[in-house]
Amino acid sequence: MRPDTPAENVDHAAEAARLERTAGLYPEDAEALLLRAAAHLELSGDRPAASKLYDRLLASDAPLENPSLVRALKASNLWEYGHEAEARAIIDGVRTASPRDPAPWVIAAEALEAHDELEAAHETFTEGARLLLTDVPEPPYSTHPLLYGRHRVRRMLGLAHDEWDTLADTLHTMPVSLDELHDPKRVWSLGSEDPADLEAEISRLRAELGAYREALSRPFPVAMLHWPAAELTELLDAYPSLSAEYPSYDAHLTATEAALRELASSGTPNLGVVRGTVPSYEAFAASEGTSPADATLLPQYATTLAARGRAVAWPPQRGAACWCGSDRPYADCHGADTPTDR
Repeated sequence: MRPDTPAENVDHAAEAARLERTAGLYPEDAEALLLRAAAHLELSGDRPAASKLYDRLLASDAPLENPSLVRALKASNLWEYGHEAEARAIIDGVRTASPRDPAPWVIAAEALEAHDELEAAHETFTEGARLLLTDVPEPPYSTHPLLYGRHRVRRMLGLAHDEWDTLADTLHTMPVSLDELHDPKRVWSLGSEDPADLEAEISRLRAELGAYREALSRPFPVAMLHWPAAELTELLDAYPSLSAEYPSYDAHLTATEAALRELASSGTPNLGVVRGTVPSYEAFAASEGTSPADATLLPQYATTLAARGRAVAWPPQRGAACWCGSDRPYADCHGADTPTDR
Protein backbone atom coordinates (compact mmCIF):
# COMPACT_ATOMS: atom_id res chain seq x y z
CA MET A 1 0.00 0.00 0.00
CA ARG A 2 3.01 2.31 -0.24
CA PRO A 3 2.90 5.14 -2.78
CA ASP A 4 4.84 4.34 -5.93
CA THR A 5 6.19 7.87 -6.47
CA PRO A 6 9.88 8.30 -5.55
CA ALA A 7 10.17 9.73 -2.05
CA GLU A 8 12.39 12.65 -3.00
CA ASN A 9 9.85 13.98 -5.51
CA VAL A 10 6.84 14.12 -3.20
CA ASP A 11 5.53 16.39 -0.48
CA HIS A 12 3.92 13.50 1.38
CA ALA A 13 1.76 15.65 3.66
CA ALA A 14 0.39 17.61 0.71
CA GLU A 15 -0.23 14.43 -1.28
CA ALA A 16 -2.08 12.89 1.68
CA ALA A 17 -4.30 15.97 1.91
CA ARG A 18 -5.02 15.81 -1.83
CA LEU A 19 -5.99 12.14 -1.60
CA GLU A 20 -8.30 12.87 1.35
CA ARG A 21 -10.06 15.57 -0.65
CA THR A 22 -10.39 13.23 -3.60
CA ALA A 23 -11.86 10.54 -1.35
CA GLY A 24 -14.57 13.01 -0.35
CA LEU A 25 -15.46 13.52 -4.01
CA TYR A 26 -15.43 9.83 -4.89
CA PRO A 27 -16.76 7.89 -1.88
CA GLU A 28 -16.90 4.67 -3.90
CA ASP A 29 -13.08 4.79 -4.07
CA ALA A 30 -12.55 6.12 -0.55
CA GLU A 31 -10.98 2.97 0.85
CA ALA A 32 -8.17 2.80 -1.70
CA LEU A 33 -7.62 6.57 -1.66
CA LEU A 34 -7.48 6.86 2.13
CA LEU A 35 -5.10 3.91 2.40
CA ARG A 36 -2.76 5.69 -0.02
CA ALA A 37 -3.16 8.89 1.99
CA ALA A 38 -2.28 7.03 5.20
CA ALA A 39 0.82 5.61 3.52
CA HIS A 40 1.93 9.13 2.57
CA LEU A 41 1.38 10.29 6.16
CA GLU A 42 3.53 7.45 7.43
CA LEU A 43 6.29 8.44 5.01
CA SER A 44 5.99 12.05 6.16
CA GLY A 45 6.54 10.93 9.75
CA ASP A 46 3.03 11.80 10.93
CA ARG A 47 2.09 8.32 12.12
CA PRO A 48 -0.67 9.48 14.53
CA ALA A 49 -2.46 11.13 11.60
CA ALA A 50 -2.12 7.91 9.61
CA SER A 51 -3.71 6.00 12.48
CA LYS A 52 -6.63 8.42 12.45
CA LEU A 53 -7.22 7.63 8.79
CA TYR A 54 -7.19 3.90 9.49
CA ASP A 55 -9.67 4.49 12.35
CA ARG A 56 -11.83 6.58 10.04
CA LEU A 57 -12.04 3.71 7.58
CA LEU A 58 -12.78 1.13 10.26
CA ALA A 59 -15.52 3.31 11.76
CA SER A 60 -17.17 3.97 8.41
CA ASP A 61 -20.75 2.86 7.87
CA ALA A 62 -19.83 1.70 4.38
CA PRO A 63 -18.58 -1.88 4.25
CA LEU A 64 -14.87 -2.19 3.59
CA GLU A 65 -13.53 -4.27 0.76
CA ASN A 66 -10.64 -5.51 2.91
CA PRO A 67 -11.05 -4.67 6.61
CA SER A 68 -8.28 -7.08 7.64
CA LEU A 69 -5.83 -5.20 5.43
CA VAL A 70 -6.77 -1.90 7.08
CA ARG A 71 -6.33 -3.44 10.54
CA ALA A 72 -2.97 -4.96 9.65
CA LEU A 73 -1.71 -1.64 8.28
CA LYS A 74 -2.94 0.12 11.39
CA ALA A 75 -1.12 -2.38 13.63
CA SER A 76 2.11 -2.00 11.69
CA ASN A 77 1.89 1.78 11.93
CA LEU A 78 1.01 1.80 15.64
CA TRP A 79 3.98 -0.37 16.54
CA GLU A 80 6.33 2.08 14.82
CA TYR A 81 5.49 4.86 17.26
CA GLY A 82 5.32 3.00 20.53
CA HIS A 83 1.87 1.37 20.71
CA GLU A 84 3.18 -2.19 20.85
CA ALA A 85 0.43 -3.69 23.03
CA GLU A 86 -2.36 -2.35 20.83
CA ALA A 87 -0.53 -3.46 17.70
CA ARG A 88 -0.12 -6.98 19.06
CA ALA A 89 -3.82 -7.16 19.93
CA ILE A 90 -4.80 -6.06 16.43
CA ILE A 91 -2.46 -8.60 14.85
CA ASP A 92 -3.99 -11.33 17.01
CA GLY A 93 -7.41 -10.21 15.77
CA VAL A 94 -6.29 -10.32 12.14
CA ARG A 95 -5.01 -13.85 12.59
CA THR A 96 -8.24 -14.91 14.28
CA ALA A 97 -10.26 -13.45 11.40
CA SER A 98 -8.35 -15.73 8.97
CA PRO A 99 -8.58 -13.40 5.96
CA ARG A 100 -8.51 -15.02 2.54
CA ASP A 101 -6.33 -12.24 1.15
CA PRO A 102 -2.56 -12.76 1.64
CA ALA A 103 -1.76 -9.05 2.13
CA PRO A 104 -2.95 -8.79 5.78
CA TRP A 105 -0.96 -11.92 6.67
CA VAL A 106 2.18 -10.51 5.06
CA ILE A 107 1.86 -7.08 6.69
CA ALA A 108 1.16 -8.54 10.14
CA ALA A 109 4.05 -10.99 9.87
CA GLU A 110 6.44 -8.33 8.59
CA ALA A 111 5.49 -6.03 11.49
CA LEU A 112 6.45 -8.81 13.90
CA GLU A 113 9.63 -9.52 11.96
CA ALA A 114 10.63 -5.84 11.94
CA HIS A 115 10.55 -5.85 15.73
CA ASP A 116 12.61 -9.04 16.07
CA GLU A 117 9.60 -11.23 16.88
CA LEU A 118 10.88 -13.88 14.49
CA GLU A 119 9.08 -16.87 15.99
CA ALA A 120 5.75 -15.05 15.93
CA ALA A 121 6.45 -13.82 12.39
CA HIS A 122 7.17 -17.40 11.31
CA GLU A 123 3.92 -18.60 12.89
CA THR A 124 1.96 -15.86 11.11
CA PHE A 125 3.50 -16.49 7.71
CA THR A 126 2.94 -20.23 8.15
CA GLU A 127 -0.65 -19.82 9.31
CA GLY A 128 -1.42 -17.68 6.26
CA ALA A 129 0.29 -20.11 3.91
CA ARG A 130 -1.54 -23.06 5.42
CA LEU A 131 -4.89 -21.31 4.99
CA LEU A 132 -4.33 -20.04 1.46
CA LEU A 133 -2.05 -22.59 -0.16
CA THR A 134 -3.06 -26.00 1.13
CA ASP A 135 -4.13 -28.16 -1.82
CA VAL A 136 -3.60 -25.25 -4.23
CA PRO A 137 -1.95 -26.62 -7.41
CA GLU A 138 -0.46 -23.28 -8.48
CA PRO A 139 0.02 -20.50 -5.91
CA PRO A 140 -1.55 -17.23 -7.14
CA TYR A 141 0.93 -14.42 -7.71
CA SER A 142 -0.54 -12.48 -4.76
CA THR A 143 0.57 -15.26 -2.38
CA HIS A 144 4.22 -15.20 -3.46
CA PRO A 145 5.21 -12.57 -0.83
CA LEU A 146 3.76 -14.90 1.81
CA LEU A 147 6.08 -17.70 0.73
CA TYR A 148 9.07 -15.40 0.26
CA GLY A 149 8.58 -13.81 3.69
CA ARG A 150 8.27 -17.20 5.33
CA HIS A 151 11.45 -18.34 3.56
CA ARG A 152 13.30 -15.24 4.80
CA VAL A 153 12.27 -15.68 8.42
CA ARG A 154 13.09 -19.39 8.39
CA ARG A 155 16.58 -18.54 7.13
CA MET A 156 16.94 -16.00 9.94
CA LEU A 157 15.88 -18.68 12.43
CA GLY A 158 18.29 -21.20 10.96
CA LEU A 159 15.55 -23.67 10.04
CA ALA A 160 16.02 -26.31 7.37
CA HIS A 161 14.17 -25.99 4.06
CA ASP A 162 10.72 -27.55 3.90
CA GLU A 163 8.30 -28.08 1.00
CA TRP A 164 7.06 -24.48 1.02
CA ASP A 165 10.63 -23.17 1.01
CA THR A 166 11.31 -25.32 -2.03
CA LEU A 167 8.16 -23.96 -3.65
CA ALA A 168 9.32 -20.39 -2.92
CA ASP A 169 12.67 -21.19 -4.57
CA THR A 170 10.81 -22.49 -7.61
CA LEU A 171 8.57 -19.41 -7.90
CA HIS A 172 11.49 -17.02 -7.53
CA THR A 173 12.83 -16.18 -11.00
CA MET A 174 15.48 -13.53 -10.32
CA PRO A 175 19.14 -14.35 -11.06
CA VAL A 176 20.06 -14.12 -7.36
CA SER A 177 18.63 -17.06 -5.42
CA LEU A 178 16.36 -16.67 -2.42
CA ASP A 179 18.96 -18.35 -0.23
CA GLU A 180 21.43 -15.63 -1.15
CA LEU A 181 18.88 -12.82 -0.83
CA HIS A 182 17.79 -14.19 2.53
CA ASP A 183 21.27 -14.81 3.86
CA PRO A 184 20.96 -13.74 7.52
CA LYS A 185 24.03 -11.50 7.36
CA ARG A 186 22.56 -9.61 4.39
CA VAL A 187 19.08 -9.36 5.90
CA TRP A 188 20.53 -8.17 9.20
CA SER A 189 22.51 -5.47 7.46
CA LEU A 190 19.93 -4.23 4.99
CA GLY A 191 16.63 -4.93 6.74
CA SER A 192 14.95 -6.07 3.53
CA GLU A 193 15.75 -8.07 0.44
CA ASP A 194 12.66 -7.38 -1.66
CA PRO A 195 13.75 -5.45 -4.79
CA ALA A 196 10.87 -2.98 -4.56
CA ASP A 197 11.63 -2.31 -0.90
CA LEU A 198 15.31 -1.84 -1.68
CA GLU A 199 14.57 0.60 -4.51
CA ALA A 200 12.35 2.63 -2.20
CA GLU A 201 14.99 2.54 0.53
CA ILE A 202 17.67 3.74 -1.90
CA SER A 203 15.41 6.62 -2.95
CA ARG A 204 14.81 7.59 0.67
CA LEU A 205 18.52 7.39 1.46
CA ARG A 206 19.32 9.67 -1.45
CA ALA A 207 16.75 12.20 -0.26
CA GLU A 208 18.07 12.09 3.30
CA LEU A 209 21.78 11.76 2.54
CA GLY A 210 22.72 15.12 4.02
CA ALA A 211 21.22 14.27 7.38
CA TYR A 212 22.72 10.79 7.34
CA ARG A 213 26.18 12.14 6.60
CA GLU A 214 26.05 14.25 9.72
CA ALA A 215 24.68 11.37 11.79
CA LEU A 216 27.24 8.91 10.48
CA SER A 217 30.08 11.31 11.27
CA ARG A 218 29.39 10.72 14.95
CA PRO A 219 30.62 7.53 16.61
CA PHE A 220 28.11 4.87 17.53
CA PRO A 221 27.38 4.82 21.24
CA VAL A 222 29.30 2.42 23.41
CA ALA A 223 26.35 0.29 24.40
CA MET A 224 25.76 -2.18 27.20
CA LEU A 225 23.39 -5.07 26.60
CA HIS A 226 20.29 -5.29 28.78
CA TRP A 227 18.13 -8.42 28.86
CA PRO A 228 14.62 -7.90 30.28
CA ALA A 229 13.78 -10.49 32.93
CA ALA A 230 11.65 -12.72 30.71
CA GLU A 231 14.20 -12.61 27.88
CA LEU A 232 17.05 -13.46 30.24
CA THR A 233 15.14 -16.45 31.59
CA GLU A 234 14.48 -17.68 28.05
CA LEU A 235 18.12 -17.09 27.09
CA LEU A 236 19.51 -19.08 30.03
CA ASP A 237 16.99 -21.88 29.55
CA ALA A 238 18.13 -22.23 25.95
CA TYR A 239 21.86 -21.67 26.57
CA PRO A 240 22.73 -22.61 30.17
CA SER A 241 26.43 -21.96 29.63
CA LEU A 242 25.67 -18.22 29.56
CA SER A 243 24.75 -18.35 33.24
CA ALA A 244 28.42 -17.63 33.91
CA GLU A 245 27.80 -14.24 32.34
CA TYR A 246 24.41 -13.77 34.01
CA PRO A 247 24.25 -15.49 37.41
CA SER A 248 20.92 -13.76 38.15
CA TYR A 249 18.72 -11.01 36.80
CA ASP A 250 19.54 -8.65 39.68
CA ALA A 251 23.25 -9.32 39.20
CA HIS A 252 22.85 -8.58 35.48
CA LEU A 253 21.26 -5.18 36.21
CA THR A 254 23.87 -4.31 38.83
CA ALA A 255 26.75 -5.29 36.55
CA THR A 256 25.30 -3.29 33.64
CA GLU A 257 24.95 -0.11 35.68
CA ALA A 258 28.42 -0.60 37.19
CA ALA A 259 30.00 -1.05 33.77
CA LEU A 260 28.32 2.10 32.47
CA ARG A 261 29.53 4.12 35.43
CA GLU A 262 33.05 2.80 35.03
CA LEU A 263 33.05 3.74 31.34
CA ALA A 264 31.73 7.20 32.20
CA SER A 265 34.35 7.75 34.88
CA SER A 266 37.09 6.83 32.40
CA GLY A 267 35.86 9.57 30.06
CA THR A 268 34.11 7.38 27.48
CA PRO A 269 31.45 9.53 25.74
CA ASN A 270 28.16 8.66 24.08
CA LEU A 271 27.14 5.73 26.28
CA GLY A 272 23.94 3.78 25.74
CA VAL A 273 21.89 0.71 26.61
CA VAL A 274 20.40 -1.71 24.09
CA ARG A 275 17.64 -4.21 24.79
CA GLY A 276 18.29 -7.79 23.76
CA THR A 277 15.73 -10.34 22.64
CA VAL A 278 16.39 -14.04 22.20
CA PRO A 279 15.04 -14.30 18.62
CA SER A 280 17.15 -11.39 17.36
CA TYR A 281 20.22 -12.67 19.24
CA GLU A 282 19.79 -16.11 17.66
CA ALA A 283 19.38 -14.50 14.26
CA PHE A 284 22.55 -12.48 14.83
CA ALA A 285 24.42 -15.62 15.85
CA ALA A 286 23.25 -17.32 12.67
CA SER A 287 24.44 -14.33 10.63
CA GLU A 288 27.86 -14.69 12.26
CA GLY A 289 27.95 -18.44 11.69
CA THR A 290 28.37 -19.25 15.36
CA SER A 291 26.39 -20.56 18.32
CA PRO A 292 24.35 -18.26 20.57
CA ALA A 293 26.04 -20.06 23.48
CA ASP A 294 29.31 -18.30 22.58
CA ALA A 295 29.62 -15.57 25.20
CA THR A 296 32.09 -13.60 23.07
CA LEU A 297 29.20 -12.88 20.71
CA LEU A 298 27.32 -10.80 23.30
CA PRO A 299 29.31 -7.54 22.98
CA GLN A 300 29.24 -7.84 19.17
CA TYR A 301 25.45 -8.20 19.34
CA ALA A 302 25.22 -5.09 21.53
CA THR A 303 27.41 -3.09 19.14
CA THR A 304 25.33 -4.16 16.15
CA LEU A 305 22.08 -3.18 17.87
CA ALA A 306 23.60 0.22 18.67
CA ALA A 307 24.67 0.63 15.05
CA ARG A 308 21.07 -0.05 14.02
CA GLY A 309 19.91 2.86 16.17
CA ARG A 310 18.53 0.74 19.01
CA ALA A 311 20.57 2.35 21.81
CA VAL A 312 18.93 4.43 24.52
CA ALA A 313 21.21 7.14 25.88
CA TRP A 314 22.72 6.63 29.35
CA PRO A 315 22.27 8.14 31.85
CA PRO A 316 18.62 8.97 31.15
CA GLN A 317 17.50 12.58 31.21
CA ARG A 318 16.32 14.01 34.52
CA GLY A 319 12.93 12.53 35.41
CA ALA A 320 13.10 9.85 32.68
CA ALA A 321 12.40 6.21 33.42
CA CYS A 322 15.28 3.93 34.30
CA TRP A 323 16.90 1.99 31.47
CA CYS A 324 16.13 -1.29 33.29
CA GLY A 325 12.40 -1.11 32.48
CA SER A 326 11.20 -0.73 36.05
CA ASP A 327 9.07 2.34 35.08
CA ARG A 328 10.60 4.18 38.04
CA PRO A 329 12.62 7.35 37.43
CA TYR A 330 16.29 6.56 36.92
CA ALA A 331 17.17 8.79 39.90
CA ASP A 332 15.02 6.58 42.13
CA CYS A 333 16.21 3.31 40.63
CA HIS A 334 19.69 2.42 39.35
CA GLY A 335 20.77 6.06 39.38
CA ALA A 336 19.82 6.60 43.01
CA ASP A 337 23.31 7.72 44.04
CA THR A 338 24.35 9.26 40.71
CA PRO A 339 23.60 12.85 39.65
CA THR A 340 21.53 12.94 36.47
CA ASP A 341 22.22 16.53 35.36
CA ARG A 342 23.35 16.52 31.76
